[in-house]
Amino acid sequence: MSHSVFQPTLPLLDNTFPLPIDRPFTAAQAREVGLDARTLRRLVDVALVRRVLRGVYAAAQLPDSHAVRTQALALVAPAGSVVTDWSACWLWTGIHRPNAHREVTPVSLFRTSGDGRLRNPHVLSGERMVAAEDLVPLTGRLFVTTPLRTAWDLGRFAPPVIALGGMDALLRHGSFSEEVLVGGVERFRRQRGVVQLRWLAPMANGASESCGESGLRFHWVQCPDLPTPELQIPVLGSDGSELFRIDLGVRELRFGAEYDGERWHDASTASSDASRRSRLDQEFRWVIEVFRRMNIYGATADAGVKLREGLRRARIRLGDRPPYD
Repeated sequence: MSHSVFQPTLPLLDNTFPLPIDRPFTAAQAREVGLDARTLRRLVDVALVRRVLRGVYAAAQLPDSHAVRTQALALVAPAGSVVTDWSACWLWTGIHRPNAHREVTPVSLFRTSGDGRLRNPHVLSGERMVAAEDLVPLTGRLFVTTPLRTAWDLGRFAPPVIALGGMDALLRHGSFSEEVLVGGVERFRRQRGVVQLRWLAPMANGASESCGESGLRFHWVQCPDLPTPELQIPVLGSDGSELFRIDLGVRELRFGAEYDGERWHDASTASSDASRRSRLDQEFRWVIEVFRRMNIYGATADAGVKLREGLRRARIRLGDRPPYD
């Protein structure tokens, strides 16, 4: 193998790399050509290679696409299995479950009821009852649940604050409507998770643009004393053009709530984020409450408290606006 592969100054992997750079590859395939786990980790650390799934990698320059996701899944999913839950959501939308960047989780694969559990360190497996109309063939004898069935399954089995993000993403995918999502809930009557699905499905909204936004909206809706939030509120300039868009909020109060995910909001974006919110504050008199991962997920989640405080500040500020505003 060319020594240039290991040089941090290499712009991108090229044809000297001992594996194809136009499709994903597995850690086992890397070992076969002399790339041990340590070398593979180093390639990931310098961003010449990215992890696609647990045990599956790709050259950094390989664009994400439905075809590439299918190729990656086919490397770890045996024939006769069904891609489900968050793995199916990722295949259809490109959206991983929240915080997946912190831990590369196994692929969710199931067999139809009676076929037995898969034994593979790279997958989470079990058995599940599925109808033929719930399945789409991917390659060979590998199947995936339809976007609609995937949304129902996430709504049944995933923690609700996380499930809503996947359901919203699948609605954005555009292959089914909110009415169809809600209307099909009772097909799971008396099955596991249907109680959660009944109250979660009507909450789904394809206008949400990230799982973090969906989780924030979930917390908001759990506070019945708060006004109903509006999603993707435009802030217009004097010429009527859209200058900013606020994740969710209450237009009448000029209160906005925004989720800053770790992946897209870090030290490199801090200045632009601050400039944008300064203009919203000073020029447009909006009160913006910012939420991070710890406010939405896990034991430290305090989104409800922050929302109430932000709305309180927005109401107080109403009286501070100049009369011409």
